[in-house]
Amino acid sequence: MEQMARKYPVGIQTFSEIIRESYLYDDKTGLARQKEHYFIFMSRPSRFGKSLPTSTLQSYFEGGRELFEGLKIMELEKEWTHFPVLHLDFSVAKGQDNAEGLHETLMWMMEPLASVYGPTCARK
Repeated sequence: MEQMARKYPVGIQTFSEIIRESYLYDDKTGLARQKEHYFIFMSRPSRFGKSLPTSTLQSYFEGGRELFEGLKIMELEKEWTHFPVLHLDFSVAKGQDNAEGLHETLMWMMEPLASVYGPTCARK
């Protein structure tokens, strides 16, 4: 039986898209369970591989079991629990040169999260 050639995910940085479109994927999902009780802050320069690992962890913590069929984590994970995921992309704060500007950007980033999880702080 002839094996289908898989496409490289050039420029694709979203785990769910790579899986759903059957792109070539280097399975490192077994590492996700090692990080499950930690706050993850990925601070690397642009183009240094933050988007795909972050997207993979987001899919895992959101309980996206169907995306992980056939991957290493399926052997390790017995309970697929949905956890709230807060993904904040600080690249939108580029150019902020004072605390007030950064505060406004952070409040703007939090508004969609407040509609899902409820407001926990008031604007000043």
